[in-house]
Amino acid sequence: MNQDTGQQYGAQEIQVLEGLEAVRRRPGMYIGSTSARGLHHLVYEVVDNSIDEAMAGYCDRIEVVINGDESVTVTDNGRGIPVDIHPKTGLPALETVLTMLHAGGKFGGGVYKVSGGLHGVGVSVVNALSQWLEVEVRRDGRVYRQRYERGKAVTPLEETGRTGSTGTKITFKPDGEIFEEITFNYETLVLRLRELSFLNQGIKITLRDGRTGQEAGFQHSGGIKDFIKYLNKNKGVLHNKPIYFSGQRENIQIEAALQYTDGYVENLFSYVNNIHTIDGGTHEAGFKSALTRVINDYGRKYNLLKNGTPALSGEDIREGLTAVLSVKVPEPQFEGQTKTKLGNSEVRGITDSVVADGLATFLEENPPVARRVLEKSLTAARAREAARKARELTRRKSALESSSLPGKLADCSERDPAQTELYLVEGDSAGGSAKQGRDRRFQAILPLRGKILNVEKARMDKILANEEIRALITALGTGIGEEFDLSRARYHRIMLMSDADVDGAHIRTLLLTFFYRYMRPLIEAGYVYITQPPLYRVRKGKLDRYLYSDLELEGLIKQTGHDNLSIQRYKGLGEMNPEQLWETTMNPDKRTILKVDLEDAIEADAIFTMLMGDRVEPRRDFIRENALAVRNLDV
Repeated sequence: MNQDTGQQYGAQEIQVLEGLEAVRRRPGMYIGSTSARGLHHLVYEVVDNSIDEAMAGYCDRIEVVINGDESVTVTDNGRGIPVDIHPKTGLPALETVLTMLHAGGKFGGGVYKVSGGLHGVGVSVVNALSQWLEVEVRRDGRVYRQRYERGKAVTPLEETGRTGSTGTKITFKPDGEIFEEITFNYETLVLRLRELSFLNQGIKITLRDGRTGQEAGFQHSGGIKDFIKYLNKNKGVLHNKPIYFSGQRENIQIEAALQYTDGYVENLFSYVNNIHTIDGGTHEAGFKSALTRVINDYGRKYNLLKNGTPALSGEDIREGLTAVLSVKVPEPQFEGQTKTKLGNSEVRGITDSVVADGLATFLEENPPVARRVLEKSLTAARAREAARKARELTRRKSALESSSLPGKLADCSERDPAQTELYLVEGDSAGGSAKQGRDRRFQAILPLRGKILNVEKARMDKILANEEIRALITALGTGIGEEFDLSRARYHRIMLMSDADVDGAHIRTLLLTFFYRYMRPLIEAGYVYITQPPLYRVRKGKLDRYLYSDLELEGLIKQTGHDNLSIQRYKGLGEMNPEQLWETTMNPDKRTILKVDLEDAIEADAIFTMLMGDRVEPRRDFIRENALAVRNLDV
């Protein structure tokens, strides 16, 4: 898809800012980490270059392939990276882009008006952190190829043939000396590529896994309207068509889509130049202020909000809202290394203006939808007032005053939250064992009676009226909702300790739903863990071994045979005495714990909605699809 806008893209447009030496020494500075997250980030950086070509109007197809040797190939039909000699470096422009940090066509504002990626860092960092990288460019009727190893060119740029097409094809194999693991996860890539296809209307993105034969293709002519439908596919909606508007002011493009559901949770996903700004920023602030003002104004104008009644708060108006806000900013200023919060002050007013104009027009043209939104917001306001009264019960009189803590909490003596752990234990019996078996210095125990409320189906006033949840909020000390303050957390490790059966899994899911919906920063900070109690105790003679899966048991039996083996299957934590519970599940030197990691908020939202929401069909489908993968099912 070649578009002639009169804009030249040659070697002279490639600007060189600095060399590449530091990247291999400190890879985390450039890609966040050398774990699986950093590994997949390499793919995103190469894809982002192709997306930049698409946003400039020169590319409409991107193909990603995971090869059998764990290398990845990304191909696009853009213009192709320039290959002529760069005037400053004396090298081909392609080699300059691939071997020098901050060399790219994104700095002058001429070639790329808007771009994502790491502002020209991307592809050179991928090259530096790859065992090898091969690039093929189709440009000016010719095919060019070059190979690199660990960031250095090992062949000259060679012309290898003629072609009638244009584009860039990059294949790279991550360096095992740099990364902790070099196995790509197909599903992880699916999530990001699907997201990019929603944000870049009409572009066709395909993913193929050469290891398994799996394949997925994404193309959304409806753009972020389709994104909203995808996000709400398992939810009851108040209006069938998403509300959509867009506009441009001062070279800043604003695009927003929103739809109200009958649920209670707000989901706002914001993006700047395709980057998910999970910490919000000025664009989100402008969106929220416009939404609150316009809906209040509409309510006053048509007497749906009576004179003398207080205005609806932003929290009331956003209850049950699913929204996607995508802005394209020529010179974005991000706060922090991870680029998750937009700082450009001018974007707030522009976003506010575009959203206010678009939303006001929609409400005037769609009175039935406007009334449903107002009615839901008014109900939310009444519930918020009830919740405010209930919340008073969860407030602590002072940070360390034990009289304000729940009576059933067995607290620890250590007062430094970074050193302490809170075990949320299912049932009084296991709670008793945990209290006796724990290390009182740093381990606190809060037994939970039965199953806590399913917060997916309840408003805040009902949630705060639940005794078990009130005890939990008070013990944690952070507050909840808009009052949540991570710095007040009394424990930096929150351990979910439940039985290894169906009921235990349900209790874990209820707790995780609560943390995700109302205390998400605890998960994002890495404070929430799931304990792994053993499934079996196997005794041979006087020796005990604890096994954590059926697979381990099968392996032991194969190794030793059944003779003289006494096998006990634990049905619940309460079957363990305090010493066994300490030895297997609570002793930091021996236990196995899993940190709850929020890799993808969109997927997490979909999973909690599906598992804990009102609609049965999606849950039934999920069970059918995953039944054969279940291990250790206890019925």
